[in-house]
Amino acid sequence: MKKPEAKVTSLQNYHKHPKLTRPNLGEYHRNELAILGTPCANIRNLANRIIQELYAKYQIAFADADHNAPAADDNSSLTHGAALEFTDKITYRNFAYKQTFNAFQNRSLFNDADLVLVNGNHFTANAQIIIIDPAKPLEKKLDKLTNVQLVLLADGVSEIPAYINEHLPVGAALPILRLADTLAITQFLNKYLSNRQPALNGLVLAGGQSRRMQTDKGSLAYFGKSQRLHVHDMLSPFCHETLVSYAHNQDVNQEEQLPVILDRFAGLGPFGGILSALMHNPNAAWLTVACDLPYLTANTLAYLVQNRNPSKLATCFIDSDNRFPEPLITIWEPRAYPVMLQFLSQGYACPRKVLINTNIELLEAPDTHDFENINFPEQRDEAIHNLQKYRS
Repeated sequence: MKKPEAKVTSLQNYHKHPKLTRPNLGEYHRNELAILGTPCANIRNLANRIIQELYAKYQIAFADADHNAPAADDNSSLTHGAALEFTDKITYRNFAYKQTFNAFQNRSLFNDADLVLVNGNHFTANAQIIIIDPAKPLEKKLDKLTNVQLVLLADGVSEIPAYINEHLPVGAALPILRLADTLAITQFLNKYLSNRQPALNGLVLAGGQSRRMQTDKGSLAYFGKSQRLHVHDMLSPFCHETLVSYAHNQDVNQEEQLPVILDRFAGLGPFGGILSALMHNPNAAWLTVACDLPYLTANTLAYLVQNRNPSKLATCFIDSDNRFPEPLITIWEPRAYPVMLQFLSQGYACPRKVLINTNIELLEAPDTHDFENINFPEQRDEAIHNLQKYRS
């Protein structure tokens, strides 16, 4: 019997792994600067000066190495075979590991930082601050100068060596400051971090068939158009782009012609919608708003955006009972993505639980009446009546 011919499959569009949008991360963080070109003591001194000036505004981390450090003492659990030792030092916590770390572990460990300063004599980073210092010339380290952002001149140095100028991109107009000028350096970093603040996108959580409402809450028309469209229009002035989150493709209202994100985390409700948005664009912050809040005003959204704190995992309001964070009118920063996945891996899919247990900016709303959500037909009818009365 003749065997059937093998089916020939084109490899042109074949991908072994799903095509995902990756966050713009380096070895440690999306904002990392290796400092090199001077002895290690000078690098640490500079890092400490920067941190001292900026710690009130930014969370800054420093990555260094100490190759002359003694082995763990006899009293340490590491000496007796422990893989990890945790010590609560009251004013700080100390973790001592035996394992080494690669970029994947580093990014998780440094996720809470706004900026990671790196001793470039030991480690690399995706951007650099170089110091022109005769005590530690860079001639043999040009391969590490991949994305120089700032040049600092040590005492007694008045110009950049020719080999540095020849290595830098043609036409590069880098700022040049004195190593001792802490104020100018921190002003540069303030501007650098401000320019790298993630863009703000909007996400309408469209929901689905509500059992209590017995209809699609996103299709209710409190303002002469669907609540999906109304929330989209409210969000758009504050956001780079605004999309609507649907659980399933068959739920999408094609006539509205709004850009859509479909849930990639099935059955998780708003948590899955937020995670799907972060997966869609992990380099943006997301202002998420549920579609069952007809009393929500643009003034409240403006207040939230104006008081956004990108140094926190999220910016949100305390709820109308003044008890818990309100998760469905929230700005989620890119750093929320790995944290929410971590909560999910531990069996939690509640956005409020994430906010309660992480470092967030918690605001009091101008008017908590905005948070009144509508779940039942009688509440819908009352809202329609009230909103018509307000408009008249």
